[in-house]
Order: sequence, then C-alpha cells, then structure tokens
Amino acid sequence: MSSLKMKNISKAFPGVQALQSVDFNINEGGIHALVGANGAGKSTLMKVLTGVYIKDTGSISIDGEQVEFDNPQDAKDNGITIVYQEVDTALIPYLSVAENIMMDYIIEKETKTFINWNYIRKEAKKILSSLGLDIDVSRLISDLTLSEKQMVLIGRAVSQNAKFLLLDEPTAPLSVEETQKLFEIVRKLQKDGVSVVFISHRLDEVFEICEIVTILKDGELVGTYPVSEMTIETVVEKMLGRKLENSFPKIEAKIGDVLFDVRNLSGTGGINDVNINVKAGEIVGLVGLVGAGKTELCKLLFGAETIYEGKVILSEKDITPKTPAHALSSKLAFVPEERRKEGILVDESIETNVTLPTLSRYTRNSFMQRNSIRKIAQETIERVGVKTPSEKQLVAKLSGGNQQKVAIGKWIISDADVFILDEPTKGVDVGSKADIYRLIGDLVDQGKGVVYATCEFSEILGLTDKVYVMYNGTIIKELVTADTNEEELLYYSAGGNDEK
Repeated sequence: MSSLKMKNISKAFPGVQALQSVDFNINEGGIHALVGANGAGKSTLMKVLTGVYIKDTGSISIDGEQVEFDNPQDAKDNGITIVYQEVDTALIPYLSVAENIMMDYIIEKETKTFINWNYIRKEAKKILSSLGLDIDVSRLISDLTLSEKQMVLIGRAVSQNAKFLLLDEPTAPLSVEETQKLFEIVRKLQKDGVSVVFISHRLDEVFEICEIVTILKDGELVGTYPVSEMTIETVVEKMLGRKLENSFPKIEAKIGDVLFDVRNLSGTGGINDVNINVKAGEIVGLVGLVGAGKTELCKLLFGAETIYEGKVILSEKDITPKTPAHALSSKLAFVPEERRKEGILVDESIETNVTLPTLSRYTRNSFMQRNSIRKIAQETIERVGVKTPSEKQLVAKLSGGNQQKVAIGKWIISDADVFILDEPTKGVDVGSKADIYRLIGDLVDQGKGVVYATCEFSEILGLTDKVYVMYNGTIIKELVTADTNEEELLYYSAGGNDEK
C-alpha cells in the first residue's frame, strides 16, 4: 500500500484563483471523499494530481518521496489513474472492450512486428473477472451502456496497476443496482490495496462508501474529517459556509389550463403510446429508473428522435416536431441529460452559448450586433448565477454546475412556453441545485410549463405538482405529488402495478 500527500497546492488562471494553499492526503488503502460546491476546486486539484495542470506552488509526495508531474503520463507512471464523469471521452468507441482495457500494452508493443491478440483478450477477461464483471471482451465500446463503459475504465486502471484510483462523479449515470455493483468493486479494490478518491455530490453515497471526507470551498481547504463524525447536514453547511434552509425552494405558482398535451406518442427509443399533459405554471415530473425511457421521450418531444404515431399539442395547436429546429420555432426548449455532448458547445464562450438559440434577435442585415450580444450575455450570467470572470470565458473551463447553468440559461432568454429538462441537476452540487430550482420556479411563475425528468425521487417529491412514472418506454402511472411518497414511486418505477 502507498500513501500520497499534497501540500500547500495553489493554482491560478487568468482572473481566477482556483486553488489556494490546499493540503490533501490520501490514506493507504482508504476510500476518501472529496466534496465541495461546483467551483470549489475539486476538479482543479485532481487535474494537478494527474498532471493535467502544473501547480503554481506546493509539493506532492508518494511514500515520503517528492514527485513532479509535468503531464498525465508522469502521474500514471506513479500509479495515479482517474475515471472522469464523461467516460466516452476516455474510450475509443470503435475498438473492443479488450483493446480499450489493454491499451497501454498495445501502445507499448506498437514497435513490434506482432501483437499477441489472444493474450490481450485473455488478460482483459481475467481483469474483468477479478472485479466480478461479466462483459464480453470482444464487444465494441460503442455497444456498451454507460455503466459498462465505466467498468471498462476501472478495468483499465487495474491493468495499469493503479495504486490511487480517482473516481469523478462515478454514480451520476448509474441506476441503484449499478451503483451497488460499483461499490462492491470499490471495496474489492480497497482490499487489494488500492486507495480510492470518491468525488461526488451525492452525499448519501459518501456516507455509505467513504471513511474520510475532505471539503473544499472557493478553492480553499475547509477541513478533513472522519465520515463517522459528520452528518449530511454538517457537510452541506461546511460546503456552502451557511445553512441550507430549504432544499427545494419551490414557488407555488398559479396553475392554469392545459398548455402542453402529448397524445398516444410512439417513436424511436422504445417509446410506446405515451400520454401526458402539462398545465401553465405546472412542474410535471417524469420519473423512472435508468433505462425506463425518460431521455428517449424527452428527445422525442423535442424532435431529436423520430415520432411514429401520436401528436404533440401546444396551446391547442398541433406542433408535432419533426426536428429540433421545428420544436424551437414551436416554442419548446430542451436541456438534455448529457450537457457536454448535447447541451452546450464546450469550446465556445459563455456569450456564444447563451445567445445561440436567439441569435436572430441580435442580427441586422446578416451582421451580428456585438454590443447587444455582450449585454444580454452579461445579464443572463447574472440572472442564472454563473461564476465566471467574463462572458468571454470558454464553457470548457467552467465547473459542472456552471456549465449546467449555461445550458439552462440559453433557454431562459428565449420565448419558449414549455421547458423539457432531462436530469438538470446531474453532477451538480447542492448550492447550484438550489439556484437551478429557483430558475425553474421563476419559469412557472411566468406561466411556463416544465417537464422535469429525473431518477431522483427526492427532487420529484420536492419540486413537482404531479408525476408520470415511466417503465419500459411507456407511462404506467400518473400520481399527484402531494399524495405520493418515495416508496410508491419506487414501486411503480420497478414495474409494479395496481393489482397488488
């Protein structure tokens, strides 16, 4: 087993002090939580540790010996591996599971005349088996689920003889069952001497799997504590520097007539005969376990997938969308689950992102009105609470929570009547969640309708007015939120019916 110490780590970017004199120690064979609000410095600290960023000050030592990381390979050579939340960026989709797991072996052998493919498949299978996983190593990565891709990345870390495994929001895309499977693997790695850093906004999971928790706030260390001596409430207070009085600050908006009516909708993604309606000023929950069809339905409603049958009615007009452009012109807005892949342009500025859906407003004779664009971008940044030094900041350099605020903010300034939000708080800290809930409350207070899709039962119960439960691509139950509970939501989400 090995121990690692980061001492007095500082890192600054133009206009932002991302880390200020932070200490972080990883215990031998421990499971160590790293938490903090979005923008607290968690990702920056881990990128320093993995050689993505070069620290401005401080030192890193392993087993008492000081080390320097000028690039990710240096960190990997010292047994440090990270599994990022965006797993697709770390895998090659057109290669097999075996090839992705054994990538280092393949690269090392690229100068040789022959590569032992039987050895690659055998070793990959042995690694997955050691983790208790049964994944066909000949399958292409593109054919795997998000959960399976994550397990492949953990398998690759094992093949690299990782001594320190950093997991960035590992449970965000997982179902309850998949999360428990991941925890089994983490505990097994711990027994094998691997030290694990668990970065998560799901604090209940931190208390289930971790022994130590380190809390960051605004780039500074708040403290490191035994999990057994903390509560979720005390961790939240230390993350935010204040008490979070109301986790769900829902505005009690006036609910009007039916605004959005979906009738007998079927389409790609296994969606079959879906009927839902949303009234003006109403937040309608769409709940179900992973794979229930929530995301597929949301995309169908926004014209991003093909509708086979049924109608979508908005303000008593048939607007059944054929494309996202059609949906946009029909006054629908959509914030997708995979924000970096589908919701934002990460290599463009905040200004570009927030004005993109409404760009035609700020053009005259094919010329963009730069001053107007800058002004509306600045107003939107203030309105949605994005923490940034400038509207010119690239979205890729923002924290996850601030990226999500940009993804939502670009629609806030549109004239959309119905907002379709798919897992809008995925990978977002408690403080940013409250900001997003406030924005949603502002929308319904204006008479807008909101479809809120999530697998988080607490959000459904805290935010919505009514809820549709999805199972296997269809709606199996409609419930009044005030009259239901978490147990009933889980029952129907798991395929239960009224014939109890």
